Amino acid sequence: MEFSRTVYIRKLTERKQNGLIKIITGARRNGKSYLLNELYYRYLLGNGVSTFQIIRFAFDSDEDLDLLEGYFPDEPTRIQQKNGSYLVNAKKFRAYIQEKTNEADEFYLLLDEVQMLEHFVGTLNGLLRHQNFDIYVTGSNSRFLSSDIVTEFKGRGTQVHVLPLAFSEYVDGLGLSVDEAWRSYIETGGIPLVALMNTEEEKTGYLKDLCEEVYLKDIVQHNGVRKTTELADMFDVLASMTGSLVNPMNLANTFLSVTHKKITDDTVANFIGYFEDAFLVCKAKKYNVKGKRYIGSPYKLYFEDIGIRNARLNFRQMEESHIMENIIFNELRYRGFHVDVGEVDVSEKTERVDVNGKRIYAKKSLEVDFIAAAGSQKYYIQSALSISDLKKEQQEKRSLYYIGDTFKKIVVTKNGLNPYRDENGVVVMDVFDFLMDEGSLEG
Repeated sequence: MEFSRTVYIRKLTERKQNGLIKIITGARRNGKSYLLNELYYRYLLGNGVSTFQIIRFAFDSDEDLDLLEGYFPDEPTRIQQKNGSYLVNAKKFRAYIQEKTNEADEFYLLLDEVQMLEHFVGTLNGLLRHQNFDIYVTGSNSRFLSSDIVTEFKGRGTQVHVLPLAFSEYVDGLGLSVDEAWRSYIETGGIPLVALMNTEEEKTGYLKDLCEEVYLKDIVQHNGVRKTTELADMFDVLASMTGSLVNPMNLANTFLSVTHKKITDDTVANFIGYFEDAFLVCKAKKYNVKGKRYIGSPYKLYFEDIGIRNARLNFRQMEESHIMENIIFNELRYRGFHVDVGEVDVSEKTERVDVNGKRIYAKKSLEVDFIAAAGSQKYYIQSALSISDLKKEQQEKRSLYYIGDTFKKIVVTKNGLNPYRDENGVVVMDVFDFLMDEGSLEG
């Protein structure tokens, strides 16, 4: 079984020969290396590129490093570091590339774990001066996982961010029915390696270890975190508040009530920033629809992989409604949308009357789960696991009715019914129709 990752292949091909370094980012184990060195490599071969034009090099591979031994033999290939790790001799690597290439043909450099190359930013910027070089890189240490890595290339890089498997990728790759896939996907998520494991015990154990032994250690190393216990505890608190409006102050109070430990709101904000930089969570800012302005706080946080969220909670608190909301958020990002959470200010009649006997109006703010925007496209989307009766349906649609513009309004639910549109133009569609059809919002 294999996941084709066609969305990311398309993104890479759209950037092909654009004169920039293609930087493939994402959390560890999201399949970045496989995407580049297997799937994209095969794509190039299938589109007329010769094998000699494609140079694949993994800086953590002994087999590849052996290829450098013959260059400048008096110098070490592995430059040992004080912490026991090593960097690859950049001069040797440049000599290797020089011998393998020429100025007449186009060459594709697919470089894996590039942070292990000595002075990798300078070396890559130098290679980019060769107009016949098309460069693609991945990396996975704490420095490279930081979301600011693109800035190190000073306008010479473009990012392709790889998410865990979308639900449609999960279904297609495993050959499951949507119902069967949903039961496992909402529990153990979409990390490709996990999806291919045979037992739930293996999956859940791996996810727990991945959180502790890789993700948290990366964050501690990269940011010099001293309050490591508090960092891990905050990870758990965030997992328990998926989809809830939060701000650093109320999170600090929640942290105190849950863990009986006190941390400042500044520390909370720093921790959230670390998790964002490591591509573990994503922030959805609050946007006032009628006021057309962003509200700095509160905001929502969603996990890039629902399995990681569940692992932090020891696979308890499996509220399907919150999980579905998180999955919809990730699907929208997978489709290339910028996603905010919305707020609509309204004025509604109350049961109270003034001295003249007229009904008193009250000002309220209603929530729109998601505002998804890409170019001229915009959609307002509500996530509702079930719409059990007319009252519930009207409650879910209420904020959408108050939005005055002409952009499409949608309620995504789990009802097993075909999509339908009400008399006010609001569309109700089943979550599987939404997730399995990339063009579902446009229909």
